[in-house]
Amino acid sequence: MRTFQALALLALLGPALPAPAETSSTPITISIESNRPGATIDRHIFGQFAEHLGSGIYGGIWVGEKSPIPNTRGIRNDVVAALKALHVPDVRWPGGCFADEYHWRSGIGPADKRPTTLNTNWGGVIETNSFGTREFLDFIEQIGSEAYLSGNVGSSDPREMAEWLEYLTSDRATTLQRLRAANGHPAPYSIPFFGVGNESWGCGGSMSPERYLSEFRRFATYAKNFNPAQTGDHHMKKVASGADTADFNWTEVLMKDYPGNGWSEMDALSLHFYSGFEKWPPNRPATGFDEANYAAVLKTTLRMEELVRRHSAIMDRYDPGKKVALAVDEWGAWYTPAPGTNPGFLYQQNSERDAIVASLNLNIFARHADRVRMANIAQMINVLQAMILTDGAKMLLTPTYHVFRMYVPFQDATFIPVTYEPGHYEAGSVTLPRIDVLAARAKDGKVHVALTNLDPSAAIDVTLGFPRAGATRATGETLTAPSIDSVNTFEQPDTVRPKPIGAEAKGGALVLHLPPESVTVVELD
Repeated sequence: MRTFQALALLALLGPALPAPAETSSTPITISIESNRPGATIDRHIFGQFAEHLGSGIYGGIWVGEKSPIPNTRGIRNDVVAALKALHVPDVRWPGGCFADEYHWRSGIGPADKRPTTLNTNWGGVIETNSFGTREFLDFIEQIGSEAYLSGNVGSSDPREMAEWLEYLTSDRATTLQRLRAANGHPAPYSIPFFGVGNESWGCGGSMSPERYLSEFRRFATYAKNFNPAQTGDHHMKKVASGADTADFNWTEVLMKDYPGNGWSEMDALSLHFYSGFEKWPPNRPATGFDEANYAAVLKTTLRMEELVRRHSAIMDRYDPGKKVALAVDEWGAWYTPAPGTNPGFLYQQNSERDAIVASLNLNIFARHADRVRMANIAQMINVLQAMILTDGAKMLLTPTYHVFRMYVPFQDATFIPVTYEPGHYEAGSVTLPRIDVLAARAKDGKVHVALTNLDPSAAIDVTLGFPRAGATRATGETLTAPSIDSVNTFEQPDTVRPKPIGAEAKGGALVLHLPPESVTVVELD
């Protein structure tokens, strides 16, 4: 994540937009080609990101064992319960930019003995290091997830990275293994994913792609996992720091070297891209926006399709077998911070527009499931496009949270092609598709369909057709709101929440009525 450098960046919020009068637009017919299954939609595209940034960790996840807020070993119980419902596949930690200034020894051992450091990237605040390696991996275990650690390349050396992994994964009686046992965890940890640096073109070292490639090869050589259970297909996957948005040359340089010289340390290559982020610093408001702002953000969101396609095409030239995954391990909406907050904490509200942003991105990743096998939204709690917002003991679920919960059936499901004419929705000079659709067969054999209506004024009647004998009914949920900028607050936490939806067969097909500005997920029977 880019370091926030502005001293202040406050949005002038206008009054909430009135709910538009609903109209109906031309019906759309969608053919679900259930007899032509595609790639598996890897559950890891629904991954999360938790950085030492603002109140993402402290107050969001960690409150300490002595806190009056109900917790288990210092980790909030309400947050754990909410995240369990998402079946979070992995969490990326400790950054972001913070990772390339993080030294793991600062976050182990008794809390009162840990050094106090400075978070120079995010607000210049004191970092107590009370949430470190053991606390993060405890959190991972509590929510039933997997660890994606981001290693320090920018301000560290291969020895420090190698020693962290030995500390984490060795089952032999080395000094570092005994130190881990003394700190409360005799058994080796499982570390499925390890990032070798972060944004090495920027806050992770301001490197050229050629320089980073050299550093990656050096660091990756010594980044060894010693857990005897992590061998073969279960080996620790190493993620190389990839491109910023449209830096296709970065991808070219790293992939061109991949098959050469007999090395294969790179299991995935990352990509970072944020919606609504056309220039630095971000200048679009998170609340009180008009339809022009709504459409402009969705237009940037749909750019993800082009970026994934073009980076994937470069990867295909050098890796036709698609052994290297494209990991979009930072994505989401980035707006101006909420007024009155520390601008370096990147705290923003989360609206119905962000639910649309989330669904469009997830649909794009699923359509490219043969190459995109990991993605991590930025970020999990209280930062940017968060799942959850907290304020002391209070907690609320955002519209984005609800989309992730609705999309749980797509985890490890089999992609199903769909054909349809999306039509057009126009807002001033911006033209967007009216609808975006994803279909997949879940592990239990049921077909699920996600339908996103981008139009904030017009409902859409959708007919779901099948090439052979199809479903007789559909049941599920739809997420809509009084207006495009509707948000959940601690006073009104349920303004934006899913509602049941269903459809019966008519003439051999299913007909669904999609509200304006909505995300709908149904299961077909």
